[in-house]
Amino acid sequence: MDGHASKFAEAKHTAGDIASGGPAASYAGIKETALRITEGQRVMTPLLQIPLTTIDGREATLGDYAGNVLLLVNTASECGLTPQYAGLEALSEAYRGKGLVVMGFPSNDFGAQEPGDDAQISAFCTEKYAVEFPMFSKITVVGERKHPLYAELIARLPKTQASEGFREELKGYGMTPNPEPEVLWNFEKFLIARDGSVAARFSPDVAPEDPRLREAIEIELAR
Repeated sequence: MDGHASKFAEAKHTAGDIASGGPAASYAGIKETALRITEGQRVMTPLLQIPLTTIDGREATLGDYAGNVLLLVNTASECGLTPQYAGLEALSEAYRGKGLVVMGFPSNDFGAQEPGDDAQISAFCTEKYAVEFPMFSKITVVGERKHPLYAELIARLPKTQASEGFREELKGYGMTPNPEPEVLWNFEKFLIARDGSVAARFSPDVAPEDPRLREAIEIELAR
């Protein structure tokens, strides 16, 4: 891991950051809250038990954040939608205290727009967009080799909301959109409810500021 990535890891995960009340403290608090939920309330669905790897190489699962509302986004560093990182970070800051956890899953599946390794992606997110929400190791989200997480997400919610306009936009650029139920492009969004169910799925062009996304998040946070 290079110097920038090392700083990113330290800023998010060191004991010093937790002690000082920094970003890691916020997410540590979220995990501690989830662990305090009784077994009758904490629903560990198969989706929450799928093994994951954080961008700095630690083992993880969505179950680490059980009891919270999760927003999963497949990301890329060289996409026209990459500026959504700023909106996603703002969304995280606005709702983190209420129980929202934004999660980024880099993939190189669309136009080879995420060519870097995990250390390079981590450094890019930190330096360009000051991302503090959890980022995970680069994975595949489409086709036969898709990560089990995305296979499960798609199986649970095959239909993407408000995707037709973006499909036509891709065609206008001479691209053939993936057929449903596959992920359409970078920055598609899956919203996971507190009980581990998949509550909603939004097209890549539904920005973090979009009222439809924010309304869905607020509904789930209020449950």
